[in-house]
Amino acid sequence: MGGHNGNAVSRRQALRLAGTGLGLAVLGTGAWGCTPEEELGASDGGTTPGGGKGGDTFTTPPPGTAPKPLWQRESANDALSGMEALAVVGDTVVVSGDPLVGRDVASGKEKWSRPGVTTPGADLLIGGGTLYLASAEYDGDVVGLDPATGKETWRSRLGKAYQQPRPVAADDRHVYVVAGILEEDFSTPHNVIAAIDTTSGKIAWREQRDKGTEEHGITAAVIGGRLAYTDFRENVTVRDTTTGRQLWTKKIGRSNHRRFAVHEDLVIVADGQKLRAFTLSAGTERWSLATEEFSTFNDPQVLDGVLHASDSARGMWAVDPGTGKRIWHNEDLLDSATAAWQFAKVGGTLYGATELDEEGGVHAFDAATGKLRWTYNDNTGENQRWYVVAAGKRLAVMHAERLYALPAV
Repeated sequence: MGGHNGNAVSRRQALRLAGTGLGLAVLGTGAWGCTPEEELGASDGGTTPGGGKGGDTFTTPPPGTAPKPLWQRESANDALSGMEALAVVGDTVVVSGDPLVGRDVASGKEKWSRPGVTTPGADLLIGGGTLYLASAEYDGDVVGLDPATGKETWRSRLGKAYQQPRPVAADDRHVYVVAGILEEDFSTPHNVIAAIDTTSGKIAWREQRDKGTEEHGITAAVIGGRLAYTDFRENVTVRDTTTGRQLWTKKIGRSNHRRFAVHEDLVIVADGQKLRAFTLSAGTERWSLATEEFSTFNDPQVLDGVLHASDSARGMWAVDPGTGKRIWHNEDLLDSATAAWQFAKVGGTLYGATELDEEGGVHAFDAATGKLRWTYNDNTGENQRWYVVAAGKRLAVMHAERLYALPAV
């Protein structure tokens, strides 16, 4: 947004070339935040400046300045963590790692801790108020935990004919898993996708996937009786959640094994230089939106009826997910940190967590205009992915082995 001089234009072109592997540009300025020397709070609670008892009193920083954390704690997050390594359920923030830990959102106090409960890098999948995970024992079990207490409330399995099932999605009725079919030599050249009934623990349906498909690199979502998923092999596939019947599958031009978006009757994927929307019922392309030359779209996400995505040139986009019409396009980050890969929204502010960039962090944007308000960075220099999840009037933020609560201001 706003004008740029000639030097800025050349930088933008360089960034777009970098997104296609043709060039490299690293631009960035530090953002206000805590220093790495600032002492982490104890694991059993307490507050830091910016929060009252339990972190209930928020202090609004000056315009353009990021807020200070209400509290901060150590976490067991590591480089193996997946896309869904941080989750908020009610008043509990759950952090992936070993141990798996649940903390009180308001105070940061540890509510429960479960060592050895799941596999390394497991995504936190919530369905019907239950957290579903693959068992750490590699015994073929899928376990369900109560996020508020960490206690096991559910357990099931596909059977001995299958290698360790991995949950990929969950809803009120089923947990959906992918597992390799074990051959006599213990290889798994074929795999299945299955739905396990969350009431009875029995297999609701089980379908063998096409030859050549892989067990890993799958991202899935459930909406309107449809299970949609993408994979390493550049496919988008949709199945009926009741029967498992494959409704359609479609090749796209680029591997899309990370986040995609669903909205009403559409599944929306980033496919190189385009965002593409397909109908869930038949796979018909409803709309596509192209980014600017030499740049590619990153993971899209729909919040409060608006689709948000960044691109490889550090542009930020807000799009009508039903029509593909652009609402705004922000280029404020051109001379700043990396664009966001994960989004959260509280009130009139959109928050975005950046990828691998020591000068990234959590950006705050005006949701209506896209104008950048501030960037929070902990100044640790850790070149690891940031995570952000809305938690009422707070934000749960994770970076490397640190967990923060920021006021949503």
